[in-house]
Amino acid sequence: MNTVQNIISVIKESLAKSWSYTDYREKVHQLAVRKATTGEIQSEALIDYTQLNDRRMNRWDKTLKIPVEIQEKITGLNRKLTFLVLTESWCGDASPSLPVMNKIAELNPNINLRIVLRDENIDLMNQFLTNDAMSIPKLIIIDNDKEEVIADWGPRPSIATKMVTDYKAEYGKLTPEFKQDLQVWYNKNKGQNILADIIDLLPLK
Repeated sequence: MNTVQNIISVIKESLAKSWSYTDYREKVHQLAVRKATTGEIQSEALIDYTQLNDRRMNRWDKTLKIPVEIQEKITGLNRKLTFLVLTESWCGDASPSLPVMNKIAELNPNINLRIVLRDENIDLMNQFLTNDAMSIPKLIIIDNDKEEVIADWGPRPSIATKMVTDYKAEYGKLTPEFKQDLQVWYNKNKGQNILADIIDLLPLK
């Protein structure tokens, strides 16, 4: 079995246990209510992040706007695609990204958004590492008819990635203060950098 066939096989295995965005949001909400998190490690910090992300995603779901000209491009897509996303409920970078992906998928029935947990899909995650790390969220874009991966994205939009790279170069690691600043940037940017990055990856006319 060659590498391409192996990746498709692993993708199919993950898709078989994937969730819709609605089901994933409900799962995260219920975890937040129960003071729990996805994954085996049920630490106070991860639970706090899950609760915070539930509130953030709720806000993003309500407030995110896609410009009309980009909506028109998305609705014109005539290839059947799957957006397969690796994430966990505690992932801070996923809270602004997943709602953007969902808004894109809602605009065109040819786009099917499915979500899986990283730690339950390690074989898939290992096919899409970022600098040898299991960074999430990771979006995998699949052409359904051709059964091939046409692009992947993540864990952060291009501007945020540069912010992180520059900060690590200067200070060695990300601090809690920087992570808070990053969330402030996400809020100010209103998902537009995430949207632009993903649109650039789609086979649009």
